[in-house]
Amino acid sequence: MLPLTIWLLQGPVVGSWYKILDRLIPGTTKVVAVKKMVLDQGAFAPCFLGCFLAITGAMNGLSVEENWSKIQQDYMDALLTNYCIWPPVQIANFYFVPLKHRLAVVQCIAIVWNCYLSWKANRM
Repeated sequence: MLPLTIWLLQGPVVGSWYKILDRLIPGTTKVVAVKKMVLDQGAFAPCFLGCFLAITGAMNGLSVEENWSKIQQDYMDALLTNYCIWPPVQIANFYFVPLKHRLAVVQCIAIVWNCYLSWKANRM
C-alpha cells in the first residue's frame, strides 16, 4: 500500500513543481539548469522529504510523538543522502530533458531513491 500511495503522491506533486519551476525560471541554458536545481534542492526537496517521512510514519501507525521522533532521527541523514544523488540528476534533467519528459526521468531514479527512503522510514 505504501509504495502505491507514494507513487500517487509523487507524480502529480513533482510534475506540478516542474511546471512551476519552468514558469519561475524560464530557459534551457546551463545557468538556468543550475538555478532550477538550486531552487529544487533548496526549497522543494527538504519539504517533500519531510512530507514523505511524515506520511510514511502515519501510514505505519506511529503516534504523532513517535512519528516526530522518527522524523528527527532520519531527516538529516536522508537529506544529506539526497544531496549526494539528486543535484547532478536534476542539473542533467533540467538541461537536457524537455519538460514533458522530466517526470519520467526522475521517476526512473526515484525507484532506487524510494527504496532507500522506505528502508530508512521503516527502520526502527
